[in-house]
Amino acid sequence: MDLFLDRPGLLKSLLKQGYLGKQDYEKALLAPRDPRAKKHPLEEIASLGLANAKTDSKKLDLETLTVWLAEQHPDQAYHRIDSLKVDVSNVTSVMSLAFAQRHRILAVDVRPEFVLIASAEPMASGWEQDLAHVLRQPIKRVIANPADIDRCTIEFYSLASSVSGAKKSDSGHTSQLGNLEQLLELGKTKTPEANDQHIVNIVDWLLNYAFDQRASDIHIEPRRDVGNLRLRIDGVLYTVYQFPQQVAAAITSRLKTLARLNLAEKRRPQDGRVKTRRPNGSEVELRVSTLPTAFGEKMVLRIFDPDVLLRSFQQLGLENTDYQRWQSMIKQPNGIVLVTGPTGSGKTTTLYSSLKQLATSEVNVCTIEDPIEMVEDSFNQMQVQHNIDLNFASGVRALLRQDPDIIMIGEIRDLETAEMAIQAALTGHLVLSTLHTNDAPSAISRLMELGVPPYLIKATVLGVMAQRLVRVLCPDCKEAVNPDPTGWDSLTRPRRIPMPEKVHKAVGCSECRDTGFLGREGIYEVMPFSANLRQHIHEGVDLPELAQVANKEGMQSLRLSGAQKVSSGVTTIDEVLRVTPENQI
Repeated sequence: MDLFLDRPGLLKSLLKQGYLGKQDYEKALLAPRDPRAKKHPLEEIASLGLANAKTDSKKLDLETLTVWLAEQHPDQAYHRIDSLKVDVSNVTSVMSLAFAQRHRILAVDVRPEFVLIASAEPMASGWEQDLAHVLRQPIKRVIANPADIDRCTIEFYSLASSVSGAKKSDSGHTSQLGNLEQLLELGKTKTPEANDQHIVNIVDWLLNYAFDQRASDIHIEPRRDVGNLRLRIDGVLYTVYQFPQQVAAAITSRLKTLARLNLAEKRRPQDGRVKTRRPNGSEVELRVSTLPTAFGEKMVLRIFDPDVLLRSFQQLGLENTDYQRWQSMIKQPNGIVLVTGPTGSGKTTTLYSSLKQLATSEVNVCTIEDPIEMVEDSFNQMQVQHNIDLNFASGVRALLRQDPDIIMIGEIRDLETAEMAIQAALTGHLVLSTLHTNDAPSAISRLMELGVPPYLIKATVLGVMAQRLVRVLCPDCKEAVNPDPTGWDSLTRPRRIPMPEKVHKAVGCSECRDTGFLGREGIYEVMPFSANLRQHIHEGVDLPELAQVANKEGMQSLRLSGAQKVSSGVTTIDEVLRVTPENQI
């Protein structure tokens, strides 16, 4: 006979073990219960917001209670369900949705030696024998958060059902091997429609899942027989799911339709955008890019959260002296301010945040971008369109006739664009733009490589800021340790910042999906052009010498900026070394 948990019994155990005070215990016993809600007893207790008597700062939330429950049953370990690590197609084949919901259990891993089953009822075992008989495989039980079990059950089975439905609507298919080769399977010609309800459901799940996981990019990558779905979270790619190849192709077609791209064109790269709304009502911009590959069209969706425009520079990681230097540069009436760094280093966010601050009712702010990353009401945005010869240079030329005060150029890629930026600066406009260089001093040599004379650089450029994004340590699990002197010397070579007594390392917990990191923050290298610095800008400029001059005037290299973040417990030495150039001047 199954023994199920009940609220009075759990409360009594919590009181006995010192997790509950007497007053909270009595309050929890008398709290009304809604039988229609069908909540697990742990969820009922967690919803009361009771204080954890063993810690001053935390409450008895559902995760804490689940861990506690697992401690009461040593034979069933605590397991946090991480959707990124679950093979949905495998675990949903273990049992039916009806069986999983009836017993509130969920398969979370399928291995040759056993099947891992998550439950929040450690003493209920009526289902165990039946399932083991059907599977003909040993079952290993773990205890998981009951809310996670309910949520993931719906999520996993809905996704599996949609993928299965999409496959059934495909009575076989001509293998879409794209540019590499074709495989003809006779009598198999139909592929799922992009507007098939199953495909619509999969795309909705995909987008919502990416938003929930704080992903910055979604990758859909065709392979010979499957399509890989990967998410970039905090700068690192994670494989999430493998769709059948024909389903992945239909997902790509659905997203192309939403982005208003040419469905028939599969040989050329295409760019578009999708605006969507989250379940909570907030809007999100997606930039869509397709690329023809050997096995079909690869698609990447870059997610732009409008909330980033509301963040302060301090929240972005630009603080203290660097912040003051940046503000002094962008508040000049005319000149060029450059932001440098590789793709995905946060340059666009920095420029948008700066423009948002500068775009008052007294000034006209105009941008030319390729493509427009985020649509913002407070300034005028124009998109490069190569098919009608509207490039950066011609766009700036047109903007200059629009009485602008501030111009943002998405990227200076060639001499013509650089010359137009210089002309705009010389005629009394403030120009903000980006370059792809490793550090701030290298921007000078890059402009010279494009063909800009040194005297024009000296006359127009106000300063350069290089940046990178480092992963931020999870505040719930980071752990203080003794610093590694070798790593610290690599950051501060020569050691210009004293080594701290303690630094922090990544550990991993439920809040950060066991990665040890939660979110990202910028590190910056800000180099304003002083009169002394301009004297060192000439043909054959010596970049190390230029960097030394800038350092004497207060510029901190990316690694030194990162070292300060390490000292303050924001990130780790290894993380800074990972994202900053090794040959930093």
